Amino acid sequence: MSNHLKLFIDGRWVEPAIPVALDVINPATEEPFTQIALGSSEDVDRAVAAAKSAFPAFSLWSKQERLTLLRRILSEYKARYEEIARAVSREMGAPIAFARDSQAAAGKAHLIATIEALEDFVFTERRGTTMVVREPIGVCALITPWNWPLNQIVCKVAPAIAAGCTMVLKPSEIAPVSGIIFAEIMEAAGTPAGVFNLVNGTGPDVGQVMAGHPDVDMISFTGSTRAGVIVAKTAADTVKRVAQELGGKSANIILPDADLEHAVSEGVVSCFGNSGQSCDAPTRMLVPADRHDEAMAAARRAAERMQVGDPQASDTDLGPVVSEQQYEKIQRLIEAGTKEGATLVTGGSGRPEGLNRGYYVRPTVFGNVSNDMTIAREEIFGPVLSILPYNDEEQAIAIANDTLYGLAAYVQSGDLEHARDVAARLRAGSVYVNYPDWDTRAPFGGYKQSGNGREYADWGIHDFIEIKGIVGYGG
Repeated sequence: MSNHLKLFIDGRWVEPAIPVALDVINPATEEPFTQIALGSSEDVDRAVAAAKSAFPAFSLWSKQERLTLLRRILSEYKARYEEIARAVSREMGAPIAFARDSQAAAGKAHLIATIEALEDFVFTERRGTTMVVREPIGVCALITPWNWPLNQIVCKVAPAIAAGCTMVLKPSEIAPVSGIIFAEIMEAAGTPAGVFNLVNGTGPDVGQVMAGHPDVDMISFTGSTRAGVIVAKTAADTVKRVAQELGGKSANIILPDADLEHAVSEGVVSCFGNSGQSCDAPTRMLVPADRHDEAMAAARRAAERMQVGDPQASDTDLGPVVSEQQYEKIQRLIEAGTKEGATLVTGGSGRPEGLNRGYYVRPTVFGNVSNDMTIAREEIFGPVLSILPYNDEEQAIAIANDTLYGLAAYVQSGDLEHARDVAARLRAGSVYVNYPDWDTRAPFGGYKQSGNGREYADWGIHDFIEIKGIVGYGG
C-alpha cells in the first residue's frame, strides 16, 4: 500500500506534483479497494527528463550487462508472483486460477522469451565495407491496457531494456496495482535510476502528454483503435516512431472437414477466456451454412458449461468485466444484436442468475449473424460470440477479411495442408491453426486498423532499435 499514492521517477518513489487520488474499483464488488496517485504533465516532464539523463550511460551497456539485469528482474518477478496474481484478480476480476496460470504467467513467459532472444540478437553486421549497427532508439513512452496488464507491460519493458532504451511507463489507471508491483520489481532488481519510470494517470493527462513530448523518441501503445489514432496524431508533430497494438474482430473459420463439436466448443472457450476481454479473441465464428443449427447447439452447450461468479472461487471460469463502463457497453451491443435480427442462442442482457452485484455478463451466443450487423463489426470486449454461416470456402475467406481489423484469425480443419492454404489468404498479423499453444516467440501485432509493429521475443526488440550504417568502416 505504501507506494500506491506515489510515482516511480528517477529511481525513487515520489509524490505527484499535484496530489490527485483515484479510487481503484474491484469489479466483483463494485467497491474501491485502494487509491492511486494520478500524474500530470509536470510528472511526465520529470520522468522523461530522468529517462533522457539515464540514456547515454545505459545505451552503452553491453549485451551481457543487459542480460544480467533482465535475469535479476525475472528473479524478482518470480518472488512476487503470487502477489501479482492476487492483484490482477482483484483489480480486473480475473478468476484467481486464471490470474495465476495465465495473467501472471504471461509476464514471466515474456521475460524468459526476451532473455533467450537477446542472447542470440546480433547488434552489428558487416556488409562489405559498411558496418550496420543496431542501436537503442532512445527514450520510450510505454502505454499499456488493463485487460492483460502484465503481458503488455513486460512485452514492452523487457525488449526496451534488451535494446538499451530508457522508458516511462503509463499502465491503465483502471487496473494499476499490478503495474505498481512491477515497478517495485524493477527497483528491487537494481535497475539504474532513470532507466525505468512509472507515471500513473489518465490518457489525456499523461498518455497524450507522453505521446507529444519532444524528448520522447518512440511510443509503444496498446489499446483501442480510437485511442491509438489520437496517440499517433499527437506523436506526428515530433515525428517519433509509433508502434501500436490495437483492436480486433477476429474470425474463426471452421472448415467443413473439421470436427464441428470440438471446433465449436474450443472456439467458445477461446472467445470467452478472460471474460472475453482479449483483443485477439475469436469473436466471429464462421461455420458451414448446412451445419449452422448444429453449431449453434454445440455453442450453447459449451457456453452454458461456463461458471460465472466469484473470482476467488476455485470453480469459477469467468469473473466480471473490468468496469461499469465496459459492462454498459456490452449490454448495449447485446441489445443491438437482438434488435438487428440475430438469433439469441443463449445468454442475453443483464447479469447471470443469482448475481446482483458486480459487473458480471451472461455468456452470450448469437447465431444467424450477418457480417453487416453491429455485433459482427464492433469490438465488444466481453463474453459474446457471433456465429456466421457461409456457403463455401471463398465466401468464408471473404467474410473473415471483411473487417477494419487484422490482429488475428483462426482456422480449424482436419487437414493441416488445407488449413495452411486458408491461413495464407487471411489478412491478419497472427493466424492460429487448430487451437495451438500460445507461442511467445511468434510475432504479435496487426494489419490494417489493428496497428503496426510487432511484439514478443526478438520481434519486440526490433521495435526499439534504430539502424545506423557506418559506410567506409572497412576502409
